[in-house]
Amino acid sequence: MSINHALQPESERNDQDAEISLLDIVNFLQSTWKKLVIASILGAVLGLAGWFFLGSYQAELVLNNNGGTDIVGLKSLQKSLPNLADQLIDESKVPQGQESLYRTLSNSEWWAKNVVATYGMSKADTKDLASTAGLENAGTSIVSLTIIASGSSRVMAIDNARNAKDFLLQGASYLALKSIFNAQESQVISSDAEIAKKMNAAQVELEYQQERLKSLELLAKRFPGEQKSVSQVVDPKDSGAKYMPISTQIIAANTDINATKESIERLKDARAQMAILKTWVTQITPIMNSTFDGIALNQKLLEQESQLRTTIDSNDTKSLVFVDGLRSSLLANSIRFSKGFEMNAAPTAAKKGMIKATAGGLFGAFFLMLLVLLAQKVWINAKSGGAK
Repeated sequence: MSINHALQPESERNDQDAEISLLDIVNFLQSTWKKLVIASILGAVLGLAGWFFLGSYQAELVLNNNGGTDIVGLKSLQKSLPNLADQLIDESKVPQGQESLYRTLSNSEWWAKNVVATYGMSKADTKDLASTAGLENAGTSIVSLTIIASGSSRVMAIDNARNAKDFLLQGASYLALKSIFNAQESQVISSDAEIAKKMNAAQVELEYQQERLKSLELLAKRFPGEQKSVSQVVDPKDSGAKYMPISTQIIAANTDINATKESIERLKDARAQMAILKTWVTQITPIMNSTFDGIALNQKLLEQESQLRTTIDSNDTKSLVFVDGLRSSLLANSIRFSKGFEMNAAPTAAKKGMIKATAGGLFGAFFLMLLVLLAQKVWINAKSGGAK
């Protein structure tokens, strides 16, 4: 550094240093721009080649939602189905050749990103038009589900999308049937004691009511002149009922006795129905553990229900009504996952990301060459400084 440069004010020295640094950058770029351009072109070519040979295809499969699910149900499936896929992997029940796909399906993040719901109205439409309840409901209804899957080839990507769709429907149907079965199993465990408790209480109450009726009939014999009745409705347990005509109290007591007897008969029917339900749960327990394909499982349960129906007397309408309820729930589940989701178009697949891969290769090679040239420049300057 010269004496004049050292005597200059600090601000002037900084300006000159900045000018020198900018000049160095310009000179550096002038001397290396060809290398940077060549490296960028090579990087873009390599990125494009990598996309062509290594890039994956992405398939999209659209399922129209015909009442198959709603927002709450979809969120529940996105959390439950990964656990089911993981269970299938642990128990080695994955379909042959789909191990890699099921490992992907066991990731909850995949479901959030690759099962996309299309709603009746967009957020912008809802803001502009959702002034009525009908429009608000339309904005939250799911019109379709788009399943996105990738693969190394177009055929593989489409197969993965179809297999993911099959797992979605089969797994969702299985989870619904499992929920029904768990409720039935819990009902069998708790119902016997509950029904017995109610029947015993009703029997005790019936005895009290019959004793009350006997007392009233004795009073009617003792006071035959008090046999007039009134049209007023009175609860016989009310404190003022004792002042009503005896005939009215007798009618009310008989009504209570008839109601209690009806309750006991209903409880007997419920006990008989629980016996059928217990038989049903015992029969289907091994079937529930035989497969995780809910659609196939639903068909097996319908066949089992038909067999159970043959064991019931055709004149036992109360038991038949109960079995009809079982069949109705199974048919509803079958229709939900066979007709509730409709694939009315074949899945499409394309290889995406060409521009991204090319741009990534271009900028990556550019900055790598820039770092190499800067390092080379620093090394040369360090060597020349050391020589001085």
